[in-house]
Amino acid sequence: MDDGAERARRALAAAGLAYHITEHGRVGSLAEAARVRGVEPGGIIKTLVVRRGADDHLFVLVPGDREISWPKLGAHLGVNRISMPDAATAREVTGYERGTITPFGSLQRLPVVADATVTGRTVSIGAGAHGVAATVGADALVAVLDADVADVTDPVDPVEPVDRR
Repeated sequence: MDDGAERARRALAAAGLAYHITEHGRVGSLAEAARVRGVEPGGIIKTLVVRRGADDHLFVLVPGDREISWPKLGAHLGVNRISMPDAATAREVTGYERGTITPFGSLQRLPVVADATVTGRTVSIGAGAHGVAATVGADALVAVLDADVADVTDPVDPVEPVDRR
């Protein structure tokens, strides 16, 4: 386990959150990640870093089968301009590289917004390294992170299969 995963695990334990760590190799799809983690695809929680101003970042928790609705998030935050920082800035703020970012063990304590569809189920959130995740109760996760729960996402449009006949 690398430094990021150990840092995340220590933060999870310190939070007093009941969790189960799952470790697996690289996965090729959301469905595969959900299968190896034992949750539905919507139960995979992406932790995204969002920039709302100079040196002003927050985490947004997004179910795997959804994506940020920038208009909804901006309206909720009361700002007109929000964006995702580049990979280097996200790493500088959190200590994690993209694909491994989690609120647990982040170098900076950031506010958390959780999409309203996160709650009421068991979810799997990244735990600081590729292929390492923590399975937790979503309501407990939201409480421990003192997350602001709001409707800030839209469903991902399913990819239409290509007919190659």
